[in-house]
Amino acid sequence: MIKPYNNDTSKKDEVRAMFNSIARNYDFLNHFLSFGIDVLWRKRLIRELTKYKPSKILDIATGTADLAIMAAKIKDAEIVGVDLSSGMIEVGKEKLDRKNLNQKIQLLVGDAESLDLKQNSFDAAMVAFGVRNFEDLDKGLTEIAAVLKDKSPLFVLEFSKPQLPLFKQLYHFYSFKILPLIGKVISKDSSAYIYLPASINEFHSGKDFIQVMERCGFSDCRMIPLSLRIATIYIGHKNIG
Repeated sequence: MIKPYNNDTSKKDEVRAMFNSIARNYDFLNHFLSFGIDVLWRKRLIRELTKYKPSKILDIATGTADLAIMAAKIKDAEIVGVDLSSGMIEVGKEKLDRKNLNQKIQLLVGDAESLDLKQNSFDAAMVAFGVRNFEDLDKGLTEIAAVLKDKSPLFVLEFSKPQLPLFKQLYHFYSFKILPLIGKVISKDSSAYIYLPASINEFHSGKDFIQVMERCGFSDCRMIPLSLRIATIYIGHKNIG
């Protein structure tokens, strides 16, 4: 199991510590290191989500609430964002204050693998760049299914691995050589941006992740590849009963 610091602690504790460490620089690095493409990916997810006209949305691994803030544009939608890192939630709440969205979005410190939320209560759930950080992926997805209403969709935006040979080599060089160097200089956490590409490389994307979704209570699953398969949106629907 890939962990940020590879100490004698759980992946969950290390992920929490990592995001607390980089919380203040997270938004800048996220957009800078992806050349802003991550914003377009999130917008695509929201366009797909809007088709369902959800009134209550759960945003797992909400981070600094970027995706939740985008979802706030959906008419009459109420959003609950949950994240393991109190540091990320603190930054997210500051953004909500500036945008006057506290009545629309509620941010909570919580564990995706043990959600303290009412079952069968959400019309949709979404996770952006968070599932590969779960300590137990199956448990996390099963927990999300439990709080969704029957047939409600789950949207997962996650990094994947490009397949075109030359682009794949360039992407690998950038991810493992350039990205960690820039991340270290700006965030002062040398491990965080070494963990990022390593966790992407370990993550079972594509059809493998679809199979995980299906065994965790979702059906009618499909995927939308983005930007030469740098990232993928996965969509599944909670099984009835």
